[in-house]
Amino acid sequence: MVGAPRIIRQRKTVPVRTFSPKVSEIQRAWYVVDADGLVLGRLASEVARILRGKHRPYFAPHVDTGDHVVVVNADKVVLTSGKADDKMAYRHSGYPGGLRSTSYAELLEKAPDEMIRRSVRGMLPKNTLGREMLGKLNVYAGPDHPHAAQRPEPLELPAARRAGSTT
Repeated sequence: MVGAPRIIRQRKTVPVRTFSPKVSEIQRAWYVVDADGLVLGRLASEVARILRGKHRPYFAPHVDTGDHVVVVNADKVVLTSGKADDKMAYRHSGYPGGLRSTSYAELLEKAPDEMIRRSVRGMLPKNTLGREMLGKLNVYAGPDHPHAAQRPEPLELPAARRAGSTT
């Protein structure tokens, strides 16, 4: 049997189907985050994760599987290591020489909700899907919000607390 050809059996393979969530099957929850004493970047990354839906077992990058997030007390957010004075927020009018810059300290004083919205926006996809996800973010400077009818669950973010703070 030295010269006999060897018979190789081929197994019939069944392709594994990738699950893709349907938009109609996604159940969106509402969360409220108290930004009092939280570090801006750490808060923004956790909020972006919830808005994107990465906390869900059926996350898909091409479908908006995220939840709604309401951020309150945006005026009490913290920036570390002097970033409030050093870091600048830019916007452009579209005209030559139309670049306007504002320090984050000034932005925190005048429009803290815009500061958090800009930070979260930078952590979302830069396309139509990202803009749709950003629409599920609601930021308020004070402790009150008009979304009580949605019964948002409080979302604790211990990782976003400043190191050494007890509040």
